Amino acid sequence: QVQLVESGGGSVQAGGSLRLSCAASGVTISTRCMGWFRQAPAKERERVASIYIRGGSTYYADSEKGRFTISQDNAKNTLYLQMNSLKPEDTAMYYCAAAPAWVQCLPRESGYNYWGQGTQVTVSS
Repeated sequence: QVQLVESGGGSVQAGGSLRLSCAASGVTISTRCMGWFRQAPAKERERVASIYIRGGSTYYADSEKGRFTISQDNAKNTLYLQMNSLKPEDTAMYYCAAAPAWVQCLPRESGYNYWGQGTQVTVSS
């Protein structure tokens, strides 16, 4: 059984930092594209960042470049998202997602077949 369990969300003031974690079981993240998505109220889910170690690719949405860093610890089978210089517009539910094995990262939700339950990030001004 595949499980992706996010943690690390919370409430911070603008300019603050948070580190999200996604502990995976039932899948080996080193063989998959792993992504972080977020969904704000009344908005579509959007890809924030993704990483595919075997394919040598890392992606960040334009608004996150320079502020967010995606990484993974293969020994712990855990994905991370370090978020710095947080803004109120970063407020959303953040989801961890895993793509099928040996497939390059795709931008849309349909490119990922396993999802976590989400962790809430709230940034106040």
